[in-house]
Amino acid sequence: MKKFDISAMEQYTDRPGFIGTFIHSEGATLAHWQIAKGTELALHSHPHEQTSFLLSGRLDLRSGDHTVHLEPGHAVVFAGDEPHSGFAHEDCIVLDVFCPCREDFKLGK
Repeated sequence: MKKFDISAMEQYTDRPGFIGTFIHSEGATLAHWQIAKGTELALHSHPHEQTSFLLSGRLDLRSGDHTVHLEPGHAVVFAGDEPHSGFAHEDCIVLDVFCPCREDFKLGK
C-alpha cells in the first residue's frame, strides 16, 4: 500500500483553466482535476477508457449529439477512443480514472 497527499504533489497545467494531479498504478491513472468556471474542454479522444466523477461544481460533458449535466455525485464512463468535450458552469473538482495507465500524464518525462 502507498499513501499519496494530492496537496503536496506536482501539478500539471498544460491548458488554461485546468490544474491536474495524477496517481499512477500499473493498470490505471487517477486524475484529480480543478477546472475553473467557464472553461471549455475541447473535443478530444484517447485510447483509454475514462470514468469521470464530479466531486463539486456543475459540469456538462458531451459525446456525439448527447450532453449530460453533472452535479456533485454524478459520474459518466467514456469508452476508449470515444470523442468527448465539456464545459464547466462553476469551479469544479473532478476525479477521472483512466484504464490503462496514461503514460502521457506521467510528469517529469
